Amino acid sequence: MDEVFKALADASRRQLLDSLNARNGQSLRELCAGLDMARQSVSKHLAVLTAANLVTTVRRGREKIHYLNAEPINAIAERWIDRYDRERVHALADLKTALEQEPMSSTEFVYTTYINTTPERLWQALTDPAFTRRYWQVAFESEWTKGATVTWNQRGVTIADPEQVVLESEPYRRLAYTWHTMTPEFAASVGMDEDVRATLAAEPRSKVHFEIEPAGPMVKLTVVHDGFAPGSTVLEMVSEGWPHLLSDLKTLLETGETLPEIPE
Repeated sequence: MDEVFKALADASRRQLLDSLNARNGQSLRELCAGLDMARQSVSKHLAVLTAANLVTTVRRGREKIHYLNAEPINAIAERWIDRYDRERVHALADLKTALEQEPMSSTEFVYTTYINTTPERLWQALTDPAFTRRYWQVAFESEWTKGATVTWNQRGVTIADPEQVVLESEPYRRLAYTWHTMTPEFAASVGMDEDVRATLAAEPRSKVHFEIEPAGPMVKLTVVHDGFAPGSTVLEMVSEGWPHLLSDLKTLLETGETLPEIPE
């Protein structure tokens, strides 16, 4: 985690993170326009932040779009926070609070994590119902080919819909599918109020993309959940759920155990 603390020690890099926290998903051109920094300086600072995994990028055509990545902060808080002295912990407090309490002004969720596993094992963890049930409490039924339907089995409830389909499938590299339907049965199984369910059901169906890339002895996993309307309630909810879910996935692949459940 030394890279994280070194990256956060520079005021200009913290300014870049503040800019992304205010409006997530910016190109290099947009970041330069909003800050009093030369393009070369912004590029160098972004390289440091990316190396520390505090910023992740997704290519959109010919441009790279930059996103604030909460994974290193969550990793410190959940796994290693007691290994650092009080001053270092306090140095992270403002950023962690901002990540957790201030919704980013974006219509997509982006999160990158590095896992000590193989692309094949990670693919299995994303598609094998016996595996997904352990950290997600969901068993998927699908052929995992483009156009195939995806059925969710969660908490004794089956969520099936012709619009729940695989959008892209490149084994060990890329997987994308549409999000599940907010059925009354699903809402009842998780204790969701009917008014909330109706609000969620009225929103456009979102999509989730998993990008799998070898990174030396590890695997880089980038999750992009998009297709949300501005002010989406579904986006607000999944932005809270994905960090713990992906941390649980990482822990399971690396240790064989899962994290404790978050109290309701």
